[in-house]
Amino acid sequence: MGVVRSGAGRARLDWISVPGPQPGVPRHPTAPGTRVSASRMKDLGAEHLAGREGVQLLGLLNLYLEQEERFQPREKGLSLIEATPENDNTLCPGLRNAKVEDLRSLANFFGSCTETFVLAVNILDRFLALMKVKPKHLSCIGVCSFLLAARIVEEDCNIPSTHDVIRISQCKCTASDIKRMEKIISEKLHYELEATTALNFLHLYHTIILCHTSERKEILSLDKLEAQLKACNCRLIFSKAKPSVLALCLLNLEVETLKSVELLEILLLVKKHSKINDAEFFYWRELVSKCLAEYSSPECCKPDLKKLVWIVSRRTAQNLHNSYYSVPELPTIPEGGCFDESESEDSCEDMSCGEESLSSSPPSDQECTFFFNFKVAQTLCFPS
Repeated sequence: MGVVRSGAGRARLDWISVPGPQPGVPRHPTAPGTRVSASRMKDLGAEHLAGREGVQLLGLLNLYLEQEERFQPREKGLSLIEATPENDNTLCPGLRNAKVEDLRSLANFFGSCTETFVLAVNILDRFLALMKVKPKHLSCIGVCSFLLAARIVEEDCNIPSTHDVIRISQCKCTASDIKRMEKIISEKLHYELEATTALNFLHLYHTIILCHTSERKEILSLDKLEAQLKACNCRLIFSKAKPSVLALCLLNLEVETLKSVELLEILLLVKKHSKINDAEFFYWRELVSKCLAEYSSPECCKPDLKKLVWIVSRRTAQNLHNSYYSVPELPTIPEGGCFDESESEDSCEDMSCGEESLSSSPPSDQECTFFFNFKVAQTLCFPS
């Protein structure tokens, strides 16, 4: 798919290129030759998506379009992070991207939905774009963003406890640190945490397509699109894109691989209704295409496959060793079992709740603490 330029270099609207007729495959009636022309698209007005359900969906789309700019991170703040070189004293793009990868691992470990992860990234980026953050505080801010998002999105029974998240993430801060940082983030964002994200647009665009297509419903995989969106969220650059544009680019690239004229027509109508100009669309589409190509390539870094490892202190190891002989047989632990906080409450590390405690040193071998190896957690969530 490419941009057809004419005259003074302006991009024309006929941006959809589809293959010609193939043996055994019926051609869509609205396709004149091998290209869906701009003139043909003008004949397909918004009434093509009419109907009671179509009107409701377009109304919801209008609402999202009104709200998206309000919940976008400040572009100036994101640009400052982008321009920051990597060093130990300032927040750079690499540190931000690594923290988002950690959030994705946390979301997968606790079984959180995609909406929780995407909202956590939105909260994180909006805060980072507003405040000058030291790298030593980034872990605490990331955990707080995840917990705030989980409380908004997840059912009460699926919200992980603060102590569990601290233990699994190894963020080196206490529950009081988390509580204080959550308050700071909420105040700086004016308690507007429930944002309109690219995932909202992706779900809405997907619903609009399925409501107005005669093709098989399963042909367009929402799970695959969500996975691609999460890959884009791990790159700081895509936080500068409008959520509506980012979602449309993902859908356009996926529909292009399906070689469906009908789906491309519907997408163009959505693009026109959303008033997304060609220059903006093609700019982000190219970046998304490169990101997904790199993400799916064999050269993409993936965690090594390792066995589950628990790191325990010397005292805890001695207690476990002594009790080994007194217990003839350990009961099987059910996979769906819940973590019992009372069993390891005494193993939580005590730290002062001051600012410096957010960057305190790792627990010593003599302390009775144990942490889950977070790199192993990433391996379990994202096997190669």
